[in-house]
Amino acid sequence: MANLTSDNSDLRPDKLLAREPGKLPVLYSFRRCPYAMRARLALAVSGQVCELREVILRDKPAEMLALSAKGTVPVLQLNDGSVLDESLEIMTWALKRHDPEVWLLPQVGDHEQMLTLTAACDGDFKHHLDRYKYSARYEGADQLFHRKSAGEFLDRLENRLTDMPFLFGSRGTLADMAIAPFVRQFANTDRTWFDSAPWPHTANWLDNFTSSALFTSIMKKHKPWRRGETGPAQ
Repeated sequence: MANLTSDNSDLRPDKLLAREPGKLPVLYSFRRCPYAMRARLALAVSGQVCELREVILRDKPAEMLALSAKGTVPVLQLNDGSVLDESLEIMTWALKRHDPEVWLLPQVGDHEQMLTLTAACDGDFKHHLDRYKYSARYEGADQLFHRKSAGEFLDRLENRLTDMPFLFGSRGTLADMAIAPFVRQFANTDRTWFDSAPWPHTANWLDNFTSSALFTSIMKKHKPWRRGETGPAQ
C-alpha cells in the first residue's frame, strides 16, 4: 500500500466542476457518520476551513449527487472544482497541506503499518460492525457472532495500546483519528457490555478521543443545508 489515497482519488476530468473563485471549499457531511467524522477531524487539525453542508441521508441534495455518484458522505469540492469523495483522501489532502500534529508520521513502526491497520478497520472490522450494530438490515446476521468477530480487531488495538497511549506512539496519528470514530460506533452499540469487555486500554484511548477539544469541535450540531443557503464555516 504505497499511499493513503484510494483509486477513486484521481481528479478525473469527469469529477471536475467549476466553482466560483474566492469561495470556501464545500464539504458535504453528516454529523454522526464515522467516515465524515474522520474527514472533519483532519480538516480541523490542519486548519483547512470549509463551508459545511450538513446532509440528511434520506434526502441527499442534488448538488452532492452531481459531484459524486456514490451518494455517500463525505464529499469535498475544492475551489478549482475538483472533488474528493473518499474520507481518507480528504484526510490526506488536508494533512499534506498542513500537518501541525504530525499525523502522517508515526513514532513507532512505519507509514505502511499505519495504513495497514487503518485498512483492517475499514475492511473486516467495518463488515462485522455493520452486522453487529444493524443486524436487522442483514438477512441471517448473527449479532453476537459479528460482535465477537469485530472484537478480534479490538484485541489488536488493545495489544498496541497496552504499552503506549496511542496506536503508534505517544501522540495521535492519522490511524488513531481514522479508526476511533468506528470504535466509538462499536462501543455505543451496547455501552454497558463494552465497558465490561477486556479492552481497558482501548476504552481509555477512546474516552480520551471523545473528550478531546478537537473531537468536540467537529461534533457541533448544525441544521441541514438547503439549496440557496450558505453553510457555516468549519
